[in-house]
Amino acid sequence: MYLADRSAPAGAKTAPDGSPVRAPAVASAVLALGAVSLITDISSEMVTAVLPLYLVAGLGLSPLGFGALDGLYNGVSALVQLTGGHLADRIRNHKLIAGIGYGLSALCKPLLLLAHSLGPISVVLALERTGKGLRTAPRDALISLSTPAELQGRAFGVHRAMDTTGALLGPLAAFFILSLTVDGYDAVFGVSACIAALGVVVLVLFVPSGADPGAAGAPARPAPARPAAPAKPVPDTPAAPKPGAGAVNVREALALLRLPRLRALAACAALLGLTTVSDAFLYLLLQDRTGIGEQWFPLLPLGTAAVFLLLAVPAGALADRIGRRTVFLAGHALLLTGYGLLLWAPAWPALPYLVLVLHGMFYAATDGVLPAAVAATVPAKLRGTGIAVVGTSQALARFGCSLAFGGAWTLWGSGPALAAAAAGLCCCAAVAGFVLRPTAPDGTSCRAPHPRRPRGTR
Repeated sequence: MYLADRSAPAGAKTAPDGSPVRAPAVASAVLALGAVSLITDISSEMVTAVLPLYLVAGLGLSPLGFGALDGLYNGVSALVQLTGGHLADRIRNHKLIAGIGYGLSALCKPLLLLAHSLGPISVVLALERTGKGLRTAPRDALISLSTPAELQGRAFGVHRAMDTTGALLGPLAAFFILSLTVDGYDAVFGVSACIAALGVVVLVLFVPSGADPGAAGAPARPAPARPAAPAKPVPDTPAAPKPGAGAVNVREALALLRLPRLRALAACAALLGLTTVSDAFLYLLLQDRTGIGEQWFPLLPLGTAAVFLLLAVPAGALADRIGRRTVFLAGHALLLTGYGLLLWAPAWPALPYLVLVLHGMFYAATDGVLPAAVAATVPAKLRGTGIAVVGTSQALARFGCSLAFGGAWTLWGSGPALAAAAAGLCCCAAVAGFVLRPTAPDGTSCRAPHPRRPRGTR
């Protein structure tokens, strides 16, 4: 049970007796967006779970070719993400841009039934990732604008937990479809298309167009004690932007780059992304290292998703309490440990489980914590653009990592390629820890001064 503040924020709803009405711990908009993400992720993960094996084993793609396609899969999303965030801020309608993104991704799923060679599959995947890029920043902006600043980590954790529930169910559905049908891959793509369409319907019907008034990602201000009277709006209380009000221009968006903390977050997200091996490559490495059968390959993402689901909300709440920098860097330390196990651990029967647990803990500590940190840095009316700037830098870096890792695997083998990624991640995490250290308003390092003892005391 969460403890509520006894003082009512300005403009807050009150009960008939004058006492403040306690706001829910998680906004309804967050839960609705979580339901959309859950359904959409079932659809997406059904395809993602079988795609590496379908391309490598079915179409005979080399690791270098798969790295290029995996990089394209993530790179297109990165390039479009900034456009989606800025458009949502500019027209003041985050739901509309997110809906276009979800709709485009849903339309691409049935096209996979018609694509049976690398060229058409690349085009379809690029369009599908375009939809994902359009929707990501507006969706995260809606979450942050619906939640007070002190609860951002928990809100993103709840959303990511619901999203990960879909990631858990998607591979299971793909596994059963492959087991029960003759043309397994086509059946997976067809069912995935139907589920994606359902996600769009839920978005249209249940996600509100605007954020909850007064949330806007800033702490509520306590109202001064006054006799009972009709509530009046407080001018300096931040409110969620309404669709069509106060359009954002390009100059205002570019001015975000003057924020030192946003630049630091974007730079560190890119640095760490350059050494973060993609999920698909990690599962291929795990299969290569442990000899897991092909029929079990679609189930590997379940381990990551299950741990992510269990820890997303606690990790977000912990980040709100002890600091997002600490939790974010700890997540990358866990990923580095997973790399180390893949490189040097003996072939224990428990090795796949340990690696997948560490992989899930990495996502729980980073996936929702990073946008929560960005939301605390940028103003409400530029929230979508700010989240997109950091998300784009991270995704572009992971695009480069996929290309480089695929080439290194082809030239050197999987072991040396992973060792190089692990060494790079260690160095980049050290740099990020220094760059993201807490700073005072004047830019100096935040360190509590040693208290001086008064004279004459022991």
